[in-house]
Parts: sequence; structure tokens; C-alpha cells
Amino acid sequence: MDPLTDALAISGVKGVLSTRVEAGGRWAVTLDDYQGTALHAVTAGSAWLTVRGREPVELAAGDVVLLPADTPHGLTDDPSDAARARCEHVVARGRGAGEVIGLGSRPATTRIVTLHYDCDPAALTQILTLLPGLVHVRAETGTPGLTDAVRMLARELADPQLASSAVLRSLVDIVLVQMLRAWLAESPPECFGTWLGALYDPVVGKALRHLHANPAVPWTTSTLAEAIPVSRATLARRFPAATGATPAAYLATWRMDLAAVRLRDSHDSLETISEAVGYGSVPAFTRAFTRAHGRTPGRYRAETRGRGGTAFRVGDPPPSSSLTIG
Repeated sequence: MDPLTDALAISGVKGVLSTRVEAGGRWAVTLDDYQGTALHAVTAGSAWLTVRGREPVELAAGDVVLLPADTPHGLTDDPSDAARARCEHVVARGRGAGEVIGLGSRPATTRIVTLHYDCDPAALTQILTLLPGLVHVRAETGTPGLTDAVRMLARELADPQLASSAVLRSLVDIVLVQMLRAWLAESPPECFGTWLGALYDPVVGKALRHLHANPAVPWTTSTLAEAIPVSRATLARRFPAATGATPAAYLATWRMDLAAVRLRDSHDSLETISEAVGYGSVPAFTRAFTRAHGRTPGRYRAETRGRGGTAFRVGDPPPSSSLTIG
């Protein structure tokens, strides 16, 4: 089993092509009300990323940066305050429509593709919301997979062909996964202590794979340590340090997320669901679910039915259009 694929699916991560920036000369744009997690991929030229409370970050061609949801930030050729004050209204008109936004003067020397990712806020297991304040993968430290994915995205946008929408849907997914892989492979200090960093811990990563592969098993720290195998003391020390929870607490949370998806997206009975997530009786499952989600399974099912699945997927990229600000 692949815990990352599981977690992306359970947390309902969905991505869309949001905005394409083509800029030359002097330019700046702010994204103060940008909703969701923003990923910027610089496909040509260079830019500066400005985030309130942080030093400006220089971005070169091939760089990819991921910001937490609802982070006020901007992009510019010059990080000075005077430059950042220009063109504040541009993205407000172009966001979410896959539009090409022309900034500054021609010819365009900088091209940036912005992808936008959302997740299900009701999910107890989250990936994107637990990342550090800014994840920056530089071109020189990125992986071939990330480089290829960004190049394919840029080529598809520059020269749309048959079934381009289908290709773009897949690439939006691929860019995110390849970026997370590249960030983990680089092993910066900030990845440790996050859920993603735990996957690369040789002990905790194996433990997570066992928990995800067999969530209905009545795992204890002892049986999980035996399955890896490591000493019970080693697992009891390293698992909470990496994930912030004991193996039992993590398993309980994961079971409740699995149950929530089945309640919403299937017609399975409570007996079937409770058994599938490791509970011997419906009353025991009901008590655990109510503690975790603040409502009974029946009420949760009634309130969320028809809201849509949480499978890791992207929305259809809308038709392209253009908007130029001189």
C-alpha cells in the first residue's frame, strides 16, 4: 500500500489550472485573496515571490513553489515595495479561469503557470495543510520527474492538441506529486516532523504502510513493532516524534476518515463499515465516529450524501482566454 496515495485520496485533494502569467519589462501582481493552496511553476525567465512577513524569494526557470492555503503573496520582477504596489487587481479578474494574463511590456520573458489545490476540510488526515509555510524546489535540486512534468505542462499549454484537457487534468496531479517527491528527496530540515517526512523514516514509514494496508487489524505498538520488525521501545519513541501521535491514535484517526468516505460515497450498512474499519460492534463504532466527527454516522451520511467523492482528482480546466495589462 502507498500511504501518500491513500492520504491524498482521503483528504480529497483536487487541483485545477488557475492562472498563466506572461510578463516582460517591469511588472507586479498581488494575490492577496487567493484561496486554496497555490503552486507556481516558472517555465521561463525569472521572478520574485513576495510573502508577508518573509524575505522575498527569487524564482528561476524550472523552480516550483507551493504555498499554504489563503497565503497573501505576490509575484514581481522587482521585490521593492513600490513595484509590488502595481497591478493589484489583475489576478482577481483572471483567477480560476485558466486565463493568460499579460503583464508589463512585450515581448514576454517570464512565464509562470499557477495551479490551485483544495482539499476536504472535514478530513482528519491532511497533507497540504501540514506542510511548512513555503515549499520551494529549485531547478538545480529538483528531480527529473518534476522537471519533465513542468515541461510537459508548459508544452501542452503552448500548443494545445487533441484531448489537451485530459492531458492537463493528469498533469495537474502529476506536478503536485512530483514536487512532493522532489522536496522529500532533497530532505530539507523542514520536512522532518511532517506527515510526509514520516514516510521517509525507515521505521515509521514501514509502520504507516502496515496501518494503511490493514486498518481493520487490531494493531498494538507491540504487534506493529514485530511486523516491521523493530523493538517496541524504538517504535514507541519514533512514531510520535514523526507523526505527532501514537500508533493507536493514528490508526483511530485513519479509520474514522475511511469510514467517513464510505458513509458518504457508498450504501454500505453501518455493520459493514464498522467491521471494515476494525470495530466489533456498531455501538462502539458509533461512539468513536461521533467523537471524531462531532455527529453520528447516520447524521453524517445524511448531511454529506451527494456532496461528491473525495478521490484524488482534478477539475476540468476551463477554456483558455487572455487578459493583457500594459
